[in-house]
Amino acid sequence: MYLRSSDRRPDPPPLATDDPAVIRFGIGVWAVLWVAALVLHGTLRDHGHGWWIWTPPAGIVLGFLGLVYVRRRARRSA
Repeated sequence: MYLRSSDRRPDPPPLATDDPAVIRFGIGVWAVLWVAALVLHGTLRDHGHGWWIWTPPAGIVLGFLGLVYVRRRARRSA
């Protein structure tokens, strides 16, 4: 739905979030999924999904890269 600029209310200010905590939570979820994939590796391999064993480690690595990025961004803006 389109509103003219004069009819719009101003945008609210952005919410303050704890980005590192959110990223650490995501890394933890990927770690739990990796353990589950390791436990179920034989079943996954039998059904043609053996590559799923590598998806959680990729998520963990990307999570740590995101954590480094967020911390550097916070230092630069401070």
